[in-house]
Amino acid sequence: MKSVKLFSSLLFLFLSANGFSQLTPSGQNFAGYLFTYFEGSGENNRQEQLRFAVSENGINWYALNNNQPVIPSDKISQTGGIRDPHILRGTDNQNFYMTATDMFTMKNGWDNNPGIILMRSNNLLDWEHSVIDLAKLYPKKFGNVQWVWAPQTFYDAKAKKYLVYFTVRFHGNDKLDFYSAYANKDFTGFEKEPALMFSPKYGGIDGDIIYKDGLYHFFYKGNTKDEAGKEFKNGIQQAVSKSLRGPWKEDFKYLDVYADTKTSVEGSSVFKLNNSNEYILMYDLYSSGRYEFQRSTDLFSFTDKPESFTKNFNPRHGSVISITKEEARRLNEKWGGVPVSLLQPQAAGDRYHFISKGNPIITHHYTADPAAIVEKDTLWLFAGHDSTGGQRGYKMKDWLVYSTTDLHRWTEYPVSMKITDFTWAKSGDAFAGHVAKHNGKYYWYISTNWSGIGVGVADRPEGPYKDALGKPLLTNKDCFASTHSWACIDPAIFTDDDGRAWIFWGNRECYYAKLTENMIEIDGEIKRIQFDGLDFTEAPWVHKRNGWYYLSYATGFPEKIAYAMSRNINGPWEYKGILNEIAGNSNTNHQAIVDFKGGSYFIYHNGAIQTDGGSYSRSVCIDNLFYNTDGTIKCIQMTTEGVNPIK
Repeated sequence: MKSVKLFSSLLFLFLSANGFSQLTPSGQNFAGYLFTYFEGSGENNRQEQLRFAVSENGINWYALNNNQPVIPSDKISQTGGIRDPHILRGTDNQNFYMTATDMFTMKNGWDNNPGIILMRSNNLLDWEHSVIDLAKLYPKKFGNVQWVWAPQTFYDAKAKKYLVYFTVRFHGNDKLDFYSAYANKDFTGFEKEPALMFSPKYGGIDGDIIYKDGLYHFFYKGNTKDEAGKEFKNGIQQAVSKSLRGPWKEDFKYLDVYADTKTSVEGSSVFKLNNSNEYILMYDLYSSGRYEFQRSTDLFSFTDKPESFTKNFNPRHGSVISITKEEARRLNEKWGGVPVSLLQPQAAGDRYHFISKGNPIITHHYTADPAAIVEKDTLWLFAGHDSTGGQRGYKMKDWLVYSTTDLHRWTEYPVSMKITDFTWAKSGDAFAGHVAKHNGKYYWYISTNWSGIGVGVADRPEGPYKDALGKPLLTNKDCFASTHSWACIDPAIFTDDDGRAWIFWGNRECYYAKLTENMIEIDGEIKRIQFDGLDFTEAPWVHKRNGWYYLSYATGFPEKIAYAMSRNINGPWEYKGILNEIAGNSNTNHQAIVDFKGGSYFIYHNGAIQTDGGSYSRSVCIDNLFYNTDGTIKCIQMTTEGVNPIK
């Protein structure tokens, strides 16, 4: 029994130190934030519905599900609308609790609402809900209730229960007070009839409680009235208490910078930044469609200049919790929209698992210039990385690695090679590459625009890779028929049946050469490929099937993919025509052709990611490749659906 009491005391002290409106359970490594809100713009009858947004830093926010509701209000409320959603992480780190106002003003107006909604989840994705109608459940005390607004949940560490508190107003009485009740164990109702918790002198709405340094801070929207009872000032105030049940000492000062202006605020909520002693007091400037915040380290003094969130949505009164990277990934898998920084693995052992939903196969990164190898039951995909969406030029600073066993479920690995790993590459451009395995090592041949072609080496396909040479393997000097600065790009490696490795590369002119046994030197003469019908732009790729060598490459501009065939790696080559037409919304194309588990596949890029995809913000796709009986290749049918999962 003593050990149980000691644990409870330590838990309370731990929670007290962290402020437990937003709990920080021991051992959690928070990487970002989840914002629950309802929308303040768009179609009226869809505004009062639950939405989610995610941020890495608590300042720059991205709506999930394209800012559409994550749960329709008519599925969880009596009225068909919800407002003021509040979310809380449970102390067990296994449950999440959400509350919301059951109110649909767009349909029913402001005169009355029946109660609130309680919700619980163990994964942030699937939620159980209960409707709490105060008038029906507690008619003696709340039969005359008019408003039940802005419920929130707070864990009472002493009582070891979750306290739900909210604003109440009765018909015939303008006073707005805060009532509360402990939730039952299932979070489906209250243990007892709600009781008065706090009655601010002039009334208040939108309460939010934070515990810090022995004090409970009760933030709310308050007001000041004259002797005649007329309100002449309002804004965010706070009261404090040493006990969650009060008594509460009102400050009567206004914390928001707009209290002395005509700009109105409400819906305040406070959350603590991860790995920081700073708190964010955010509030809804509902009359002007803005959402702003002020900072504090002690919850008494706040910065005197408001700051604005950056966001791709227009939130109304909501709340924020910290989330882990794994939770962010789960949210993205269901709804999409999570920023890439919360998805991409960074630590050596971290992995991001995702499911392709067709083409493009990767939608959280802009990827280009694919290369692929097959090892046993796994296809490894190596891709260039267009830095962001909507680019107006090639900005590529690293390369990305993925693997799959079924072309449906994918694993992303930490960035294993950056252009800065090649100190000689003064261009700073991480252009197209190709990986080959030889004698248990993996060699990643990369192009750097005008700085030349380099080689990275690693013990595993996912890396990490390091510069194998400390200098370029090939430069423009080796491109003897070329005069432009970007001639030495787009390396592709082909290993023949005898184990001999060859490298192909070029822009405008196509070159090839043997590699030595160590894979990091040229063995013999560099040659140029020429044949009737060749209109070579870039992106060579060589593969072999049934005694035929296939050379595919980008042709023209905007680029299509053409191909030629030969019985010998040294030619002569016979032009066979266009293999792939112009890929959607991209001036370039770049292909990889592989056999995997009984099928042949054409891997390429387009610019199809909405809305910022394009020629400089590309995306890798996969479609089926089929051969004719004479060995020629059928034209590729590019699809949105992509390929079916395989076993």
